[in-house]
Amino acid sequence: MNRSRLQIAKPDIKAFFNVQPSRVLKYREIGRLLSEQRAGWRLAQSTTIDEFVRFLSKDGALKRLAFDFPHRPETLYVWGQVPLLEALLSLKDKSYFSHYTAMHWHGLTEQIPKTLYISHERSAEVEPGELDQAAIDEAFKRPPRISKNTADLEGRRIVLINSAFTGERGVVRQEVQQGSEDAASVRLTNIERTLIDAAVRPFYSGGVSEVAKAFELAKGRVSANAMAAMLKQLGYAYPYHQAIGYYMERAGYKQTQLDLLQRLPRPFDFYLTHEMVETVYVEAWRLYVPKGF
Repeated sequence: MNRSRLQIAKPDIKAFFNVQPSRVLKYREIGRLLSEQRAGWRLAQSTTIDEFVRFLSKDGALKRLAFDFPHRPETLYVWGQVPLLEALLSLKDKSYFSHYTAMHWHGLTEQIPKTLYISHERSAEVEPGELDQAAIDEAFKRPPRISKNTADLEGRRIVLINSAFTGERGVVRQEVQQGSEDAASVRLTNIERTLIDAAVRPFYSGGVSEVAKAFELAKGRVSANAMAAMLKQLGYAYPYHQAIGYYMERAGYKQTQLDLLQRLPRPFDFYLTHEMVETVYVEAWRLYVPKGF
């Protein structure tokens, strides 16, 4: 009886899902829709979510995407033709592509990264604590905290980054292309935010050499004023403007652009990245960089 009722209701069920605003659903959302529409579709109360999902997968247009994240595995159900890149942003609410992935789509790297970086922000803003030189020195001697929340899908690695609250500053919607896949409309960081993120977290951005290359490729395209203003809004405790100013100077930005960063206070020595073995001190930016860089 259950199967026959599902088959009878099939045209109505397909029509319903075809007009849903979201074509990417999670298990609990499918359960909610089944509960809300059960009477209208005249389905038996004994029809379970699992039976309904199996029916949609077999006789409908539902595709299952499973992600074996170590913290909490996730499953997405995609109805119809949805570009994979768009579907991935349903893994976490208000998520967006960032770091090396955004660098690639903005033309800030000559590499084609196989890892997709997706940021989702913590819900509350945390007031930065007081800094002192000893704490900075100790922090950058240690390895950085890197997300282990990764999963592989269709030959790609997906990294979920639980990033600091920023109010999604600098996040835009843009049409992008990944290899031979269909174009997708996705949320990602704009060019200024991408450069800031790369300087702050070079280990998600191909390393310091790739970040330096990104600043070179962005020259003439990036607004130094917008980047300086955004950096102030982001309110980092660490003086990342010293690293950003160094990257800009190294890439040959105009002095008027460098002035925007040089006007900011530099009360501490800082580090271009974590765990540098041998370093050179750049006095103008009070910055330690890798020797030979």
